[in-house]
Amino acid sequence: MSNDAFYYPQKMGRIIFLGMEEVIGQSGVNAVLRLAGREDLIHNYPRPTAERTFSFETVSALQRSLEQAYGPRGGRGLALRTGRSCFKYGLKEYGSIMGITETAFRLLPLSTKLHTGARTFADLFNKHTDQRVRLEETEAQIFWHIERCPLCWGRTESEPICHLAVGLLQEALYWLSGGKVFNVEETACIARGDPACSIVIDKVPFS
Repeated sequence: MSNDAFYYPQKMGRIIFLGMEEVIGQSGVNAVLRLAGREDLIHNYPRPTAERTFSFETVSALQRSLEQAYGPRGGRGLALRTGRSCFKYGLKEYGSIMGITETAFRLLPLSTKLHTGARTFADLFNKHTDQRVRLEETEAQIFWHIERCPLCWGRTESEPICHLAVGLLQEALYWLSGGKVFNVEETACIARGDPACSIVIDKVPFS
């Protein structure tokens, strides 16, 4: 595998499209695909297979095209909402293999669920995709470091842009906690020249 060829499984690519379609509709997705030069994917989403052939380059191009179609601020807000929508489809696809839909897990105390859930979620990416996630934890926060990130792949920007990942983690925490809202913020981004895309999660919810 060459340095510039990293992939998600086809079904993860499909999850991104389903999440995006829920937020901007079929015609919105088609417009984004045209801007990204990927007309071949219009009405032809990736199949729900584990085959790792959905390139990081495509994931990044979709994020960039979302910003081109809706403006930087609008596109980033939509990427955040897409991430939140993706969680539902991801849970359907991967929930049982992660064990987080089991009743025993759902009954754990919140602090244990956050710790275990974060590790399980990171393992999912590390085992099933070419994305690399490293976790750090303090008493008050979880640091989600994406050391090889598809969302900003090949991009150079002045601020963090991995909004889809932030949205995904926000929704995961909302679901894990049974409806609580947590502060989730990207503080470093490879696109900005940082060594990793770092997302900081406060362990104590707002509400």
